[in-house]
Amino acid sequence: MSLLLSIILFAAALVASFFGLGGGVLYTPIQLWFKVPFNEASSTSLLLILITSFSATIVFRHKHRVDWKLALLLEIPTTAGAFIGGILSEYFSSNFLTGILILLLLLSAFLMIRPPEKHYSLCTIREVRKNSLWFWKREWNGNFYYLNLRCVFPIMFIVGTIISIVGISGGVIKIPIMVLLLGIPMPIAIGSSAFMVGLTALAGLLGHASIGHVNWHTALLLAVPVFIGAQIGSRASVHIKTRKVKHLYGWFLIIVAIITFLRAWRFI
Repeated sequence: MSLLLSIILFAAALVASFFGLGGGVLYTPIQLWFKVPFNEASSTSLLLILITSFSATIVFRHKHRVDWKLALLLEIPTTAGAFIGGILSEYFSSNFLTGILILLLLLSAFLMIRPPEKHYSLCTIREVRKNSLWFWKREWNGNFYYLNLRCVFPIMFIVGTIISIVGISGGVIKIPIMVLLLGIPMPIAIGSSAFMVGLTALAGLLGHASIGHVNWHTALLLAVPVFIGAQIGSRASVHIKTRKVKHLYGWFLIIVAIITFLRAWRFI
């Protein structure tokens, strides 16, 4: 069973890192299929997300696709929203929130596969001569983007709240938000997301470790194929054209939405 689980998680890490994701949406259900106890599966998943993030970030950093300042800035409202989401989680039906998540995934998928002819980024502005408290001009690896932080912060706060309540690392939502609403180029969105999900996973892992949920022996054994898979996936990603990656990501979101639906209503 351990060998088969390692092979499947290797493939999951390859797919996740290709799209700049942590892989939590895949790692936890895969372990549950192998009858791993839920607390152990979720804590192991967090460690594997951290390993995937670290492995992929090494590659994306080398290709100058991780905008460190952007990633850290977006994590501030996202983390705050995640904290509030944890508090509010008991007041909402899990099926209701899962339904919202599925709709968001499908909407994001449609916009990735069939983007509008004219691109309008909700939280960008045409030009900023110099940075101010709320308007930020950013240049990274030859790309320019101008962000209206009064729009960015509330959106990322809401994203953090939703992903916390639903219980995912959030890369599947963060990347469409970064590309479609913030105007971040797809390669930088993927690279930065790969780093961001690691920060989220680290915080969660420390919490689980403090109460003894982590089976370190099993988790570290599984970390090896996950690290290798993430290296291969991220290296493949940097060699594929942006438009093709967008289309592939859109179809991947549809698959995730279907899996999420089947899990929520206990078909799998």
